Amino acid sequence: MSDFSADVKLAIKGSSEAFARLYSLVYKDLYHIALYSLRSTHDACDTVSETVLDAFCNISKLKNEKAFRSWIMRILSAKIKHKQREYFFDITEITDDNEPDSEFNFDNIEIKEAMENLDPQSRLILSLSVLGGYTSEEISKICDINANTVRSKISRIKKHLKTELS
Repeated sequence: MSDFSADVKLAIKGSSEAFARLYSLVYKDLYHIALYSLRSTHDACDTVSETVLDAFCNISKLKNEKAFRSWIMRILSAKIKHKQREYFFDITEITDDNEPDSEFNFDNIEIKEAMENLDPQSRLILSLSVLGGYTSEEISKICDINANTVRSKISRIKKHLKTELS
């Protein structure tokens, strides 16, 4: 993980340029995690936008400059959970517009379907682990669950996917 301290300090003091540099370092991870967790390009873009806006408005509340990456991922996680709750109340039918964008390459439709069949929390944890490269301790802080629980969930998710794809 990179050390964001210098730019975070500048961003806290009001530098939008420093915040833009911080954003440029994490935006792909934010988007990938949101997309895999929400399965909709529109919802992923909206969630990342809301996350960045909240982070920009509240960066002065960040106490540890070195924790920027996990801090913004916690914001993203909360936004994803909020959006997933909206799905339960949304009565509109899902359309084909919800396909991942062209930057993602699903070589195997079975992998895509297996990911879609995971529950929302499992998709988020797997995305943070595989796409974001986060450790179980970092994921536990982001998702507010025990690190041992994260490790066991990752193990079960991978075993489930392996079985489903076999």
